[in-house]
Amino acid sequence: MSLLTRFKQAPQNLKIFATVSLLAGMAYSIYDSTFNNFLESRFSLTGFQRSFLEFPRELPGFLVVFVSALLWFLCSRRLSAFSFLLSAIGALLLGYFTTSYAVMSIWLFIYSMGMHLFLPLSPTIGMELAHEGQTGRRLGQLNAIRNFAAILGSFLVALGFRFLNFNFKITFTIVAVALFLATLLMLLMDRGRPQPSGVFLKLHKEYRLYYALVVLYGSRKQIFVTFAPWVLVSIFQQPTQLMGTLFTIGGIIGIIFQPFLGWLIDHYGERFVLTAEAVLLAFVCIGYGFSRSFLPENLALLLTIICFLLDQMLMSVSMARATYMRKIAKSPEHVQTTLTAGVTIDHVFSISVALLGGVIWNAFGYQYVFLFGALIAVLNFIVARQIRLPGRETVPVSAD
Repeated sequence: MSLLTRFKQAPQNLKIFATVSLLAGMAYSIYDSTFNNFLESRFSLTGFQRSFLEFPRELPGFLVVFVSALLWFLCSRRLSAFSFLLSAIGALLLGYFTTSYAVMSIWLFIYSMGMHLFLPLSPTIGMELAHEGQTGRRLGQLNAIRNFAAILGSFLVALGFRFLNFNFKITFTIVAVALFLATLLMLLMDRGRPQPSGVFLKLHKEYRLYYALVVLYGSRKQIFVTFAPWVLVSIFQQPTQLMGTLFTIGGIIGIIFQPFLGWLIDHYGERFVLTAEAVLLAFVCIGYGFSRSFLPENLALLLTIICFLLDQMLMSVSMARATYMRKIAKSPEHVQTTLTAGVTIDHVFSISVALLGGVIWNAFGYQYVFLFGALIAVLNFIVARQIRLPGRETVPVSAD
């Protein structure tokens, strides 16, 4: 059966959310492919200054549980629509009204607030649209769609800046249009049931291992989100076109890897997948941080690019944390709210790591930022080995 035929036969809500995933993936890819070069072009930041910009970018991640509680009257699908609208507004403001570093930080906060609101909603809605026992498969399919979208977005950036005289206003406008369309589509999905505000703010001791995994993910994620592209841009002096090309290649790899990862989760379990991620991440961090210490410049750049692409793949393992949470949930309402709390928890540590990483970069060099990342990977390995799933069925959800 062809992909087009399968899409036509899918339930209406799934078709809508798959299209939303395509639009959002394209928008986020265009933004990610251009933002670091936008900063370099406008402000020429040092590594230390760049790390402090992570505060307005990552603060929304910390606030997301509180904002979600304030918007308790919106179901997950309407909250997703609001999140896309907020990011669309932020992208337009970044492109057209960035008059200073301080003003840019405000627009960045608005864009990031929308993006972070959607982070826990994406796997929540994806798992709602999965058949029992196939949550990994469904999340892998949706992530593959986002990877295909990343190819379109990053390829457009590479092509546009090289041949079509693109500038940052054009790319941020495209981001805003795609996210606004995603907003409209989310409003077409069936309305779900809103969560009571209080459940967003409650932590459960039964989920402490999940919280530990989230802490380590937030710590390790920030090292690569903040400093990996900055190494390519500032240390290796690579242009916007290369960043767009790398995100394109990463998207192509992800189309195959994401469904395979979902299959691994369903068949071998979250413990196996998260343990393997930790081992690979340790080697990626060492390669990324110390390639210039033992290789000629051209080979060091090649190894750094390979590590960058590998880490893009490993970021996808976050779906294993989501499916693990669903399997241990004591109640269906705990899934979205605990994933939302997880975003806040991981950002407490990601903001701290961004600031600490800037200090380490400034005092010792970027190599030691990634050595710190390797130590986090070792801790992640130890925690992942503690995963034990209960011998019961998972929380039932609708496959519509």
